[in-house]
Amino acid sequence: MQRGRVPPWVAALLPGLMGLLVCGSDFQHHRYEDMVRALFAVQSECPYVTRIYSIGRSVEGRHLYVLEFSDNPGIHEALEPEFKYVGNMHGNEVLGRELLIKLCQFMCEEYRAGNQRITRLIHDTRIHILPSMNPDGYEVAAKQGPEFNGYLVGRGNAKEIDLNRNFPDLNALMYYYEKTNGRNHHLPLPDNWEQQVEPETLAVIKWMQNYNFVLSANLHGGAVVANYPFDKSRDSRIRGRNTHAATPDDKIFRKLARTYSYAHSWMHKGWNCGDFFDEGITNGASWYSLSKGMQDFNYLYTNCFEITLELSCDKFPSASALPREWLGNREALVSYLEQVHHGIKGMVYDENNNPIGKAEVSVAGVNHDVTTGVDGDYFRLLLPGTYAVTASAPGYVASTSTVTVGPAEAIQLHFYLKRAPKQNLKVKPHNSKKNLSSPKSPFKLGPR
Repeated sequence: MQRGRVPPWVAALLPGLMGLLVCGSDFQHHRYEDMVRALFAVQSECPYVTRIYSIGRSVEGRHLYVLEFSDNPGIHEALEPEFKYVGNMHGNEVLGRELLIKLCQFMCEEYRAGNQRITRLIHDTRIHILPSMNPDGYEVAAKQGPEFNGYLVGRGNAKEIDLNRNFPDLNALMYYYEKTNGRNHHLPLPDNWEQQVEPETLAVIKWMQNYNFVLSANLHGGAVVANYPFDKSRDSRIRGRNTHAATPDDKIFRKLARTYSYAHSWMHKGWNCGDFFDEGITNGASWYSLSKGMQDFNYLYTNCFEITLELSCDKFPSASALPREWLGNREALVSYLEQVHHGIKGMVYDENNNPIGKAEVSVAGVNHDVTTGVDGDYFRLLLPGTYAVTASAPGYVASTSTVTVGPAEAIQLHFYLKRAPKQNLKVKPHNSKKNLSSPKSPFKLGPR
C-alpha cells in the first residue's frame, strides 16, 4: 500500500502544527481542509505511534486519508490484529466523521498522558481510522449546513452514487453456495468488477485486500442502532414482514452489536428517533433488505467482521450537539475496538517452522472459515466455549485441535502441518463462478 503524498499546502502547515494541541476542546464541524489539518496535528503530536496514509482519491480528487495507531506504524506484526473504523460513507451523515476525528485526538492525548487502557490498545492492536470515505459528498452537504441539509443532499459521491449500494453483490452467490455446499468464505469477485464500482469503493476494496482486517465498524446516521449482517435477505418478504438473515456467526455479531449498544449512553434503551430496536441492535435484513452493502461484503470477501453503527437521529447535527454525542459514544468506540482481542489466534507453520499463508482455519459447527495472512497468522472471533478447530492448506495434511475459549484475551492456538504424501495430494475443487442475478425487490432507501 503506497503512502499518500502530502499535498504542498499541508506540508506548509506542518511546522505550525508541531505546537498545536490536539485536545479539540472546541467541538466543530470539519470541512475537508480542516479535517486534514486535524489529522496531521494528531500525527505531529504522537509521531511514534501514528502514521497517515492515503488509500486513494475521491471522484473530485480528494485524498481518502487514514490515520493509523500502532507501536510500529506501517508494519504488520504477527499475531497483532488489524482493526478499522470507517466514517462518513454517506456524505451528509456527518457525526461519524466528527467522532472519528475526536477519537484520534483522544487516543493521542491519552497515550501521551499514560492511560494504561489506551496504551495497551495501541501496543497490542494496529488501528486504522478513515474519518471520511466520501469527502465529496460531505462538501455538498456542508454547503447547506446543519440547519438546511436535506435527507439526501450530499448522501452520494460527486456522481450521486450511494457508496453503500456500490460493492459487488456476493450475497446471491453465498446463498447459492449454502444450498450446494459450496465455498463459505473469500468469495470470488465478478469479472470486470473494478469498472463497476466508484473510485471511493475501489479504494476501500483495495485497502481490504492489502490489510488482513479482523474487526470493523461503519459509522452512519439517521437512526440510533447497531446493525449487523446480513443486510440482504435470503427470501422475499413473508406476509409483508422482513425476515432475519443470519450469518453463520450470528451469535458473535449480536454480541458485537450489544457491546456497542450497551456501552453507548442511550442506544441500548431501544426507543430512538421514533423507532424501537430491542437492546438497540438489529439484523440488517430484518430491518430492511439492502443489496451491495459494505458490511456484508467485508464478511463474504475478507476475514473481517463489520457492523454498521447508526449514531444519530439528525444526520447533520449542529456543532453544539457534538460534545454530548462524543460523551455518549466515547466508551462505546473504545469498548468495541477491544473486541478484536477475543476468540482465538495463532500461527500456521509447516514442518520446518515456515509460516503458511492463505491456510484455511475452520471451526466445527460454524460454516465460515478464515484464512492466514502472508505472515501465517490467523484471527478467529469466537464466543466463550469449547471448539474443534482445523487448519488446512493445499499439499499438507490437515490438523485439528480442541480449544476452550474464555471471556478474556484471545487464546493462542498454533498449528504445524505436515506435507501430504504425493499420492494423497488432491486439488480441492473450486466452485465455478456463476452469474447470479439478484431477484428484483422493492427499493427502499433507509439510513444505511
